[in-house]
Parts: sequence; C-alpha cells; structure tokens
Amino acid sequence: MNNPEYKQASRDVFTSAGCARGAFTLIELLVVIAIIATLAAVLFPVFATAREKGRQTVCLSNCKQIGLAVAAYAQDYDGGYPNTNDPYLFNGRRWRWCLMPYLGAGQTEGANYSNTGGATSILLCPSDTLSGTGYDATSYNYSAAFYHSPDVTDALTIRNLRSALSDPGPGAVCETQTESNVQFPAKKSLVAEWFTSHDHTGTQNPVGFWGTLNAATNAPGADRSTGARNHVFADGHAKLVRARQQNATAADDSPDMNRTPGGIAGSDLR
Repeated sequence: MNNPEYKQASRDVFTSAGCARGAFTLIELLVVIAIIATLAAVLFPVFATAREKGRQTVCLSNCKQIGLAVAAYAQDYDGGYPNTNDPYLFNGRRWRWCLMPYLGAGQTEGANYSNTGGATSILLCPSDTLSGTGYDATSYNYSAAFYHSPDVTDALTIRNLRSALSDPGPGAVCETQTESNVQFPAKKSLVAEWFTSHDHTGTQNPVGFWGTLNAATNAPGADRSTGARNHVFADGHAKLVRARQQNATAADDSPDMNRTPGGIAGSDLR
C-alpha cells in the first residue's frame, strides 16, 4: 500500500472519474442558481398559503370557543343572550367583559372599556394586523341582533348602530333575546371577525362596512359584498363565509349580521 506507483495510479483513476474537481464552472453555478430560484418561486407561495390556512384555522377555533362561551352564558341566564343595555355591545371592547368568566381570559375591565388586562390569543385572529392592541384588541364582533328585537333590528340603519346614544333611534333600545327566538340556528351568525383578514379582496372593512361609509349619507361602500370572515353560528358551528354569501339588509343592501333581516329569527346566509 506504500508503493508510490500504486498511489499515483489511484490518483489518476480518481481524477479521470471526475471526482477531484475543485470547483463548479461559472455555467454550472448559474444553472444551480436558476434551479434554486425556480423552486423558490414555486414553493414560497405554497408555504405562504399553508401558513395563512393555519392562521385561518386558529381564528376559526377562536370563534368556536367564543361561541361556546356565549352558550355557557345563555345557560346561566335562562337562555338569554348577552345584553348589558349597552347599544354598542357588538363592539369587541364591550361584549368581551361580560363573557370573561366563560372565556377564561383573565382580563380586568378598565375605564371606558379599555384593554387594561392585555389582549389574549382567543380574542385575536393571528392574521388580524388591524385590531392588535389598538381599537378593540379584539378581532371579533358580537351580532347586535342578539340584544335587539326583530322589529328593532329591521328598523336599524348603520347610523343607528354608530350613533345610538348621541343620536337616539331604534339602536338605543336594547332587549334581551333568548335561544328560543332563534329560528335558523345554523344560519344566524352569532360572532364574526371584525375585519376581512383572510381575504383581501377589496378594502378590509369592519363588519357593517363602516370603513367605506360616505360620511354625508352613512351609505356603505361599493366593496361591501367583497371579502370573507370566519363566523360562528347560533348552533355552535363555525366556518369562513364570503360577504356575497350573506343575506343583505333591505335598507342598504349590506351583508351586515348586526342588522340581519328578521333579526334573531332571520338568516344570515342566502
């Protein structure tokens, strides 16, 4: 094995087989880079889609847990849904406080319904970059139809919801609704996302489409039937619902679960 001639012959065989090359040629390197770039272009969107689907699933789970909390609340209040005589209860900063014992979120209500206890994961959709710790620190909306009578709900306008106290109208009158009033539990939305975090078609408007309201007329924006949100329904099931799949209000043709035609006895799905 120490024969110099044997070692030289071995090196010659190794080199002739192409195994002793010190580096890639420029063309080979460019080919490798092109292949990697092509794979990245194909795979990165797939990874992004998979990640968003995961976030959407977490958000859907949040909705289901909130729905279970509302159901537990109703059991303790003779079948009555949350109603604090606050016409703005549909806002995340409002409804969450009466449900805290059922959510296990451990927050403490502060002045003006501020988020003094810090946001918790069950209240935030991981795809929601707009709520965060800001406006509500809550990604979800509780349907105003569950604390207004069907007659009042049918009379509500977006302005009534927004200005129920400063400009009293039907929205200022709250009335506890019960589980027995729900006629289509699999079609009446109980809680839904505030923003269209999982579908960026059009503007990411709040529920009620206030983000594109015309200030002079309180009319909804032209993109009110775009986008999609996770919803949990009165029967407890949750799913992603596109705005165009929702029943629209007669007054302004908006798919707004706060003003469902027929109120709690109506349907949010076409």
